[in-house]
Amino acid sequence: MGENKQFNKLASELSVEERNDLLKKLAGQSTLSHEPLYDDEAESSIKTIESQYEILPWYEHLLLLILSFFKSKSALKVYEDRLISKIGQEIETKCPGYFNYQNLMLLPPFHKALTDLKVNVRFFKDALDTGLNKDRGAFYAFLGSLEMSAVHKRLEEEITPLGLFSKHPEKNESELKQVAMGLMEDAFAAINEEERNAMYQHARVLSCLKELSFFLFDRILYAFANDLAAGGMTCSVSVVRDQLATLNNILYSLKTSPSISLLESLFVFILQERAGTGKENIDIQNESKTLLSSAENSLTAIREFNQTVLLTPILRVANRNTAFGPSVISGGEDWIIVYRDYWKQHIEQLFDDYTRAKQQQETLDSFRYFLKGAPFKNMEYAQSETNPEGIPIRRGFTLAFLLTFHSIVFIADVNKTLRPILLEGEFFKRENRTLFTESYNDLMKLDDDIKRFDEEISSNGEIGKQYAIAMADMSLTNRRRKIQIVVESANEAASEIINGAKKALENMLIVLQGIAKKDPDDKNEMLSNIYKFTGKPLATTLLNASGTTPPVMSPVFTPKGIAFFNGINDATQNLRQALHILDNIETLNVTP
Repeated sequence: MGENKQFNKLASELSVEERNDLLKKLAGQSTLSHEPLYDDEAESSIKTIESQYEILPWYEHLLLLILSFFKSKSALKVYEDRLISKIGQEIETKCPGYFNYQNLMLLPPFHKALTDLKVNVRFFKDALDTGLNKDRGAFYAFLGSLEMSAVHKRLEEEITPLGLFSKHPEKNESELKQVAMGLMEDAFAAINEEERNAMYQHARVLSCLKELSFFLFDRILYAFANDLAAGGMTCSVSVVRDQLATLNNILYSLKTSPSISLLESLFVFILQERAGTGKENIDIQNESKTLLSSAENSLTAIREFNQTVLLTPILRVANRNTAFGPSVISGGEDWIIVYRDYWKQHIEQLFDDYTRAKQQQETLDSFRYFLKGAPFKNMEYAQSETNPEGIPIRRGFTLAFLLTFHSIVFIADVNKTLRPILLEGEFFKRENRTLFTESYNDLMKLDDDIKRFDEEISSNGEIGKQYAIAMADMSLTNRRRKIQIVVESANEAASEIINGAKKALENMLIVLQGIAKKDPDDKNEMLSNIYKFTGKPLATTLLNASGTTPPVMSPVFTPKGIAFFNGINDATQNLRQALHILDNIETLNVTP
């Protein structure tokens, strides 16, 4: 990938070669330390107070018995007090100023260290919110393409609807889906132990990072109060002991730093999010380098906190339990379930898209015939392949169809029949005249309405200006919310135009179908001056001469009358076809 290439692909569209290329570049830029984030050597040798007491030499036992007599405590309790005191002194020696073990108080440097940790892990909170939380399945699929490239290649290349239809022409879609699911399971069965362990370790690290970055640090920090004597914020450890134990469990479980491949996957999803909100000219290499630096700073902060604060010894003193230690938290075990569900849904979507694409193509072919092969008049400022920076209008293609229909079909053909009726037609009922006139005017100004809306979403229009302001917001959360509000407003305006056009088409059909009855005695729908358009009928003919019902006489029109009613029938057919196509566009979500 070029270093200055705009990142406008979805993560799933990056080829495995492109992903590995990015991975190599990141590895070359990385100064990521491979040292463990948490050193658990001390925890591994901890024994219960009873077991430590039993192995003491006889003279130590004798001394403790003598001390127990004077202190009115058991020898075991005296020994425990001495060990707790020793741990407290070691804390004050190794990290002075963080903890007062005699008063069991957390001191200002502890408050600062915890605040710094909260700030530094914020990077992973934002990264996981963008990458993992939005779509875990897609994230694991991307990560799997790096760790299990052969499996990923099989899933991508062997399971395509077009390929399976070609290979099994005798099978229907339902049967081919079953074949595809079988191929998926075969690919999963090829995952070896090394790959499975690698994915699990990634999932474990992600889970622990998520627990840490979303940890409620403020529940601990708000318990601190300003102490003038101590020169800052202090807190009794007993107040926050449970929260500290939870934090310690998370830190203990997060022993291993995330790998470059795991970080790359996070970066790709972050950059995809930025590209999806309109940021132009994303420099992949420099952006990734910046993200990598932020990740390294965050991980360094976690490692330094664990080395400096000595949270486990503090909790041993607070709990008066020398054998107290952190517990491993669960997480990551479900990666294979999430991964399988993603591919299952992905395959289902592939078949749905394939079927929809065939239906869309058929619909598009009917469009081209109906619109006489004329090119679509796409809106200038809505988002499209030629204008990716435009506002994404949900029903933009519908507007494009109406815009093209207006000039190619309505003005060129239908209006030749409608305009004379507008100018000279006399209706038996006034409401029918009103219905015809209003529908006609709405259809005539449809072109202007769509073009006016297009201007509104341009950079000079009101909606376009609001969109630009929303896109410029520096906060990712606020930007998403503001963009959603503006886009929804634009979609509502587009829907108002489309719904108005459909209503006008439906009402005009009602009027034209009434005129097409060719019955001068039907005063509900017929024009009172119909003969002005048709000429006097040449004769009448008996429609039902069986004698079972009253006979009905039907006029035989002149060539002028035949041409008029043919025009009514053609206009009716065009309007009905336009409504049918509009329904198909909405149902099939047709795109150009």
